[in-house]
Amino acid sequence: MFVSETNLEVRYAETDQMGIVYHANYLVWMEIGRTKLIEDLGFRYTEMEEDGILAPVVDIQVSYHKPVKYGQPVKIRTWIEEYNGLRTTYGYEIYTNDRDLAVTGFSKHVCVKKESFKPVSLRKLYPNWHTTYLKAKKDSELEGNQ
Repeated sequence: MFVSETNLEVRYAETDQMGIVYHANYLVWMEIGRTKLIEDLGFRYTEMEEDGILAPVVDIQVSYHKPVKYGQPVKIRTWIEEYNGLRTTYGYEIYTNDRDLAVTGFSKHVCVKKESFKPVSLRKLYPNWHTTYLKAKKDSELEGNQ
């Protein structure tokens, strides 16, 4: 399983009046992690969009374990939990600078045509992307062949 890591520092604008990260900002951080994972695997999501393909969220889940505060560095760990050629589930863990698990979650995405939102197969449109995802995903049968 391939895991991408992204580091950032909590900005004041991401916190609430208590100096704690506002819950919706973790979704933004998950998106930052997902984009970094795609880049680390050698692809660019923007190229897919330029081809008229989008990957909207169809489900998302976040569990909060420990608050993160203004000024703290955090690490976002992102991986491909499941992938079947059409749908992709990304997994996330966000850690505080003292290595405590603050947030876990997942987001599910499906590739669609921009103009119709009709689902499309990543396997058919982007075979290199498809093969890379199969190798990188959690519990991959191809994991040993990376």
